[in-house]
Amino acid sequence: MTPGLLYLLASVACSVTVAVLLKLARRWQVDVRQAIAMNYLVAALLCWAVLRPDPGGLLAPRTPWMVLAALGVLLPSVFLAMAAAVRHAGIVRSDAAQRLSLFIPLLAAFLLFGEPPSGRKLAATALAAGALYCLLRRAAPAASSTVGGEAGGGRAAWAWPLAVWLGYGLIDILFKQVARAGTAFAGGLLLAFVLAGLLMLAYLLLRRVRCQPRHLAAGVALGLANFGNILTYIRAHQSLPEHPALVFASMNMGVITLGTLVGALAFREPLSRLNALGIALALAAIVLMAPW
Repeated sequence: MTPGLLYLLASVACSVTVAVLLKLARRWQVDVRQAIAMNYLVAALLCWAVLRPDPGGLLAPRTPWMVLAALGVLLPSVFLAMAAAVRHAGIVRSDAAQRLSLFIPLLAAFLLFGEPPSGRKLAATALAAGALYCLLRRAAPAASSTVGGEAGGGRAAWAWPLAVWLGYGLIDILFKQVARAGTAFAGGLLLAFVLAGLLMLAYLLLRRVRCQPRHLAAGVALGLANFGNILTYIRAHQSLPEHPALVFASMNMGVITLGTLVGALAFREPLSRLNALGIALALAAIVLMAPW
């Protein structure tokens, strides 16, 4: 197996690990607020040590501070939404909603940035919309009261995955705007992590939350998995420069597939036939969307 494919497998595993850690947080009575705050400290340190952003470029005049400030707010907010989605709707639907968020930048390209739509992209978007509808529908009534042993019915079962879908889609758009402004990826990522961490720290201080070692330790694990997902995805693209479609499709399909297996087998998350159809439509949409 080539290094590129190994990086892809590692990226998929790290992405699903983040969801698993969030799933286990309630069972282990972990304060996700503290864990998410520590996660950004760990991610920022790893970003600085591994990606080595140019210090001079971080404070360049062209740095889009408003966009980075928006990222600083959105990143922890969406992370909290992901934790709530995993708790109420399960890993399967939460991971699928996160991966389907890639179609929001596509819509933005059509509606805001003047990119001409193609028949293939429109068909992929239609499939993604159908997938999202199927995924957000509640599980069958007999099984909808619990999701892996936790409350999973009601409005939260579809509202939080919807928030994840919207939030990650907006984050993707903002990172594209950072790239358009000429900010190096490593520098922009570091600044976003730092701002997100400072915001979470300010929130914890305002709420007078007493930090405890076990919550912070959970945050270290979360930060390692979170940054590991980003780093291995970058390395996969670098190792397979002539196969961007393979990296794109394999990453998104791999997360949905592995998330489905982990959620259904390890946590016994109930899925209706409509939810299963949504998974199939999501995979089809990603295949159709990939730039083959």
